[in-house]
Parts: sequence; structure tokens; C-alpha cells
Amino acid sequence: MQAAYHVPRTSIAADPDARLAAAHHFAVAGASLRADPAGALFDEAARTLIVADLHLEKGSAFAERRVFLPPYDTAATLARLALVVARHAPRVVVALGDSFHDPRAGARMGEADRDALRALQAGREWIWIAGNHDPAPPQCLGGDAMAELRMGALVLRHEPRAGAQPGEIAGHLHPAAKVVSKTGSLRRRCFVEDGTRCVMPAFGAFAGGLNFRDEAFAPLFGARAVHAHVLGRARVFRVPQDNCRPD
Repeated sequence: MQAAYHVPRTSIAADPDARLAAAHHFAVAGASLRADPAGALFDEAARTLIVADLHLEKGSAFAERRVFLPPYDTAATLARLALVVARHAPRVVVALGDSFHDPRAGARMGEADRDALRALQAGREWIWIAGNHDPAPPQCLGGDAMAELRMGALVLRHEPRAGAQPGEIAGHLHPAAKVVSKTGSLRRRCFVEDGTRCVMPAFGAFAGGLNFRDEAFAPLFGARAVHAHVLGRARVFRVPQDNCRPD
């Protein structure tokens, strides 16, 4: 039996406004990336912040189908993103697709949320990568739309591709990890990487998570050893694959 991996619950349950612990880095294709506990990556050399799967206006999309969720997901997601932007002061922000939950999300977005997004975009380059939910991000909300972006050794796209894809950073799968500790188990969103590629957690307030031990990840990593970088409130925990359990 594998030894249980201990993730300190006091750290994960810490006050969200507490000062962040020491920076947590990992490398993808030789590029050093800082993993933020909010679920973003920061390339310090390029001053580029990367987020995935914001799913803005998911709540209003469900409301149109008479499935009523709290209508605050866009405001909550943008508020969290504002904290990350303030923390890292990026020159460029890249959103890796499914930034909007559907093609009409921009039209449903309230003016206060539009203003919040414009404030985040001010003074920096903003790139929307096309996703399956938003193949054409709303033109009225600023930024530049691209299918994918090459940045040095890195390739930024929405949906990860099967087989070897050196330098790929993608979203789409919303990875999460179930970690067993001495006091029980917990399930959190996570980054998953093997040193050559990375799948990012969903950033959106209403976005779910798929256990990275699910077969959907097998075409990406095969038999290679991977690590989960599990999100806590104030830090990120690096957890070997063998210490993560299927659901």
C-alpha cells in the first residue's frame, strides 16, 4: 500500500488574504513557471500571466435554461483574477479558452463586470485563446483573439492534444486531485505536469474539476510520471501521482 501523503489542512484552510508562502515553481520544456494558488501560471521572464477556463457568465447561461445558480460567478471570477494581476503585475495576460461559457456570454455580462474587465486590461496586452465554448470571443470586450500562441518553447492552446506535445500548456480538462492525508482525504483543483507539458486547472468560480487519474488524461501523459500541483488557499503543494487517488 502506498504511504498516505500529508497535505497540511491548516495551510489549505488558511485565511485567503494571508500573505502567500514561498513561490512555487515548476518547469515545462525548460521554462520556469510560477504556480499561483488561485490557479494561474506566471512566466516571470516574459511577464506573462496564464489562466484557463474562466467560464464567465456560466450562471446566466444556466438561468436561461431555468437552472438557477447564484448570479455572481462572473464578478467572483474577475475579482479573483484582479488579485492575481495585482500580485504579479503582468505585461501580458493569456486566457486559454472557454473564457466565456457560450457565444452570447458577452451580451449578458453586466456593465459593472465589463468595467472590471476593462480595468484589468488597461495598460497590458490581453489575449483570448479560442475554446470550444467560445470559438470567437466577444469583440466588444477588448483583447486580441488567437487560435493558439507560441511563446518561446511554450505552446499555449485550449484543448491539449494527444501524444507528445513538448511545451504545451492547455486547459479544457479542469484537472483536480484527490489526495489522501493522515486525517482523511481532500479534493482540490490542480496543475498536472510531467516536465514537458502542463494541463491547467479551471479558474472560473463555477467550473468543476475532473480527477487527473481519469482515463481522459491517458492520451496526454501515457506511462510517464506526472506531478499534481494542488491548490491551497495560500500555497501550492507538489504531490506525486502515486499519492493521488481516483474518485
